[in-house]
Amino acid sequence: MKNTYILFLLLMFSLSCSSTDITNSDIVTIEETETTDTEDTNEDTDSTSETSQSYKLLSLGDSYTIGQSVCATCRFPEQLKDSLLNRINNSEFSLNVIAQTGWTTRNLIEAIESNLLDNDYDIVTLLIGVNNQYQNKPFSLYQSEFPLLVQTAIAAAQGDKTNVVVLSIPDYAYTTFGQNNGNPEETSSEIDMYNAFAENYCNQQDITFLNITDITRLGLENTSLVASDGLHPSELAYSKFVERLLPIVIEKIE
Repeated sequence: MKNTYILFLLLMFSLSCSSTDITNSDIVTIEETETTDTEDTNEDTDSTSETSQSYKLLSLGDSYTIGQSVCATCRFPEQLKDSLLNRINNSEFSLNVIAQTGWTTRNLIEAIESNLLDNDYDIVTLLIGVNNQYQNKPFSLYQSEFPLLVQTAIAAAQGDKTNVVVLSIPDYAYTTFGQNNGNPEETSSEIDMYNAFAENYCNQQDITFLNITDITRLGLENTSLVASDGLHPSELAYSKFVERLLPIVIEKIE
């Protein structure tokens, strides 16, 4: 009877130890699985955060785009690129500028044809027409060539018109040069006519049109908006262009 009792106690002790080992083993396995999932998630997150997105910018125009009489990094396309780099994390931006002082719509069309533009730009800006006005070209020339340039800009912007921004023509009548050459009131009136046509066309085509002319019309009361040549916008004026342009571009690329 005594031996039977001892065997019974040994059997109960053995069963108790086996149950505890199984429970502890289950807990450890669950903890390891959760830790592994967390580590995998962190690795995926780090991999995503390190991946940079590349964007291509194209700016078409004349002296107002090339930045006559300001430094190379002071013109509005360069300021826009730098602002985008500061605002959009893990991004790279390349910029192509096709512009030259004195260019009319015809000059820009010919330059684009000789450059064989790519069609993979993420954002394209267009600012053209002041030299048509200044050189007394027939207004009908602008009416026929401006739409061609807009369509060229769309083609360069992956065929997507939402990637295009047209900027209004600055008013040089509000500069020292403009006051001393020609009739300032007539200059402003004609620039209004050019801008009205461009804006109406863009509205009809559902293309973004940005007015920056009013900024340049402060040039007489705030001479810091005018470059040292007394004619073109200054770095400060271009920065004000970009203040309006930046949120539009960010919305388009995001």
